[in-house]
Amino acid sequence: MMETPARSAELSRRRDRRLAWLTLALGFSAAAVAGARVAPLAGAGVAIGALLAWVNLRWLEQGVDAIVLLSTAQQGQPRPRISAWIYVKLFARYALIGLVVYVSVSSLAIPAVSVLGGLFALGAAAMVSGIYEVFWETR
Repeated sequence: MMETPARSAELSRRRDRRLAWLTLALGFSAAAVAGARVAPLAGAGVAIGALLAWVNLRWLEQGVDAIVLLSTAQQGQPRPRISAWIYVKLFARYALIGLVVYVSVSSLAIPAVSVLGGLFALGAAAMVSGIYEVFWETR
């Protein structure tokens, strides 16, 4: 079945929104379980990791959107202006993750594995979103 460009764009927008809220929902759900079953600090670490995964996703989307805008600019048209802050966020997201993980583990005594587990919330959200899309979204 052929998709129109408008339908494809709408599916992409819905996928992006679903991925963002699923990252937070799965991450904070896992944080609640880890906090109740393991230790409160472990739950805090999972929550921090999930929040970092969400920020990483948002900054990545903004950077990619800016690059797409530049690459699709038409010949002869004024070149779109992209804020330098977008480029900073595209690469600084890794530094932010490293800094927050370092501070969380060294200063707050949060287990590193719990922060790493929270970062995996984005991967879990991508899997759930993909399964949803295969079975329900594309029909």
